[in-house]
Amino acid sequence: MKKHNYAIKVEWTGNEGKGTLNYKSYNRNHNIITKGKYDAILGSSDPSFLGDKTRYNPEDLFLSSLSSCHMLWYLHLCSVHKIVVTEYIDNATGVMEETENGSGKFTEVTLHPTVKIMDQDMIDKAIALHEEANKMCFIANSCNFTIHHKPNVII
Repeated sequence: MKKHNYAIKVEWTGNEGKGTLNYKSYNRNHNIITKGKYDAILGSSDPSFLGDKTRYNPEDLFLSSLSSCHMLWYLHLCSVHKIVVTEYIDNATGVMEETENGSGKFTEVTLHPTVKIMDQDMIDKAIALHEEANKMCFIANSCNFTIHHKPNVII
């Protein structure tokens, strides 16, 4: 089987000075970025399928949807659990396998979030909340494969 690999960066830009101090203290804005592509989301198909390699393809957007959904649930859970997040960057990766008839499906996605929090004593809880965010994520719940998490929490 032919495999396709994807990488996307989702960067939260919604810290309004107080991080996730409470549910209303931050906005949900974020940037979806892939190296070598436009800042705006301009669509095409994957270059393997004769698309424009400088535009976002459905696979990029699928991966960014998983990463964004996870991030938004994670930020919410942190605010509920009084964990103040001041930065969140995920460099998500995914593998899609193409079958002989040209169809395919994602078989693997790994989220690699680096999260900056304010309180050293909350690191273990901050790491544990990734599992809870995965259970809550609408996009992850729609997948027929496991989404892996390799979080890094820093002060």
